[in-house]
Amino acid sequence: MAVAIYPGSFDPITNGHLSIVRNGLVAFERIIIAVLNHPTKSPLLSVAERIALIEASLPNGGANIEVDTFDGLLVDYARKRGVRVVLRGLRAVADFEYELQMANVNRHLNESVETVFIMAQDAYFYVSSNVVKEAARLGGDISKLVPPVVGVKLKEVYPR
Repeated sequence: MAVAIYPGSFDPITNGHLSIVRNGLVAFERIIIAVLNHPTKSPLLSVAERIALIEASLPNGGANIEVDTFDGLLVDYARKRGVRVVLRGLRAVADFEYELQMANVNRHLNESVETVFIMAQDAYFYVSSNVVKEAARLGGDISKLVPPVVGVKLKEVYPR
């Protein structure tokens, strides 16, 4: 079975992330969305909140999608899960440069791990979790950028 890991902080998940998942399911039978637990970052949402929002936002009720969490090296997590493919989304040239660096480092750390890139759809080319959080904090309409459940959560976090 062709399985890929789609790692990220997903703080919060956006429609751009979900677009990558939907497109990834064209190439892979199963995708593991792996939420990074990074203790040195200051996420807006806890890992548990991020996982709950992802699960509530999954296309097709989450068929063929698993949500998990990891800390440490992605290649170690991939080895533990027996998965050889990392799925990453690209929006712009800056994404490509960063993602290429990460793919090469991951390959150096574990030669059996390959990275597959999927382009974000035009509608979500500019969407990032940071942009969404900033727009929500300032009272902007983010309804087209995030799943409805995420919009509700961000209104709780940033009441106006």
